[in-house]
Amino acid sequence: DPPAIDGDLSEWRDRAFTDGVWDISRLRHTPWFQAWRNRLTDHGTEPPPDEDLATRYYTAWDDEFLYMGAESRDNVNDADDPEHEDKRWYFKDSICWFVEAPRDEAPERFAQGDNAFCFVIDESRPGYAAWWRHGTPGETYVEEPIPVDAVNYVIPMNPWGESDGDFILEARVNMAATMGVSDPQWQPPQTGHVYSLEIVQCDPDGGPYGGHFILYGTGDDDQTWGRAVLVGPLDPIERLPK
Repeated sequence: DPPAIDGDLSEWRDRAFTDGVWDISRLRHTPWFQAWRNRLTDHGTEPPPDEDLATRYYTAWDDEFLYMGAESRDNVNDADDPEHEDKRWYFKDSICWFVEAPRDEAPERFAQGDNAFCFVIDESRPGYAAWWRHGTPGETYVEEPIPVDAVNYVIPMNPWGESDGDFILEARVNMAATMGVSDPQWQPPQTGHVYSLEIVQCDPDGGPYGGHFILYGTGDDDQTWGRAVLVGPLDPIERLPK
């Protein structure tokens, strides 16, 4: 059954792709780590790096939607940008899934087939908070909100009652209305289809262009993004009885 988009990931989190909690200490030991990209900001009152930001990301799919989830521990929520433009999600607390569907072997920067589904962590959910950067057969770097009829998302803040910066993100986007627009070669998803995936989380903490986590890639070049094969639901982890 499709999960309700209500900020509770328990319906699907155990069957989705996730590979544990990511913090800056874990990122520094990955092959895609670049210190000038994967970094945190220190304004003098920041906690130790491992306590500044730590997130578990979830990604799943069905025959209609791409599902994206995150459970994030953040010391402060910062969704303000003094030089605001709607497209500048990367200057605000945000999480963005970069997806190429289908994957090809041509190195491109937001050309045909490249998509970025970006969510600003602002519980008021302004019109620019669900953003879509994508290519088309004839354009690169098209910047626009995700069509309202193609997206559904919620952001409960402080879900564990421990920090006003903590949040859960639960979102889904209609793939035909987004990926199908970006690439006419896109087909409805099936087990075995190969996409490309990168995840970017931005964490300015009051800085103009602050910290970033970048997973499975090194930036806009889709050739660096990880190879993602669509598979069926994972089996939940079983625990032994006493």
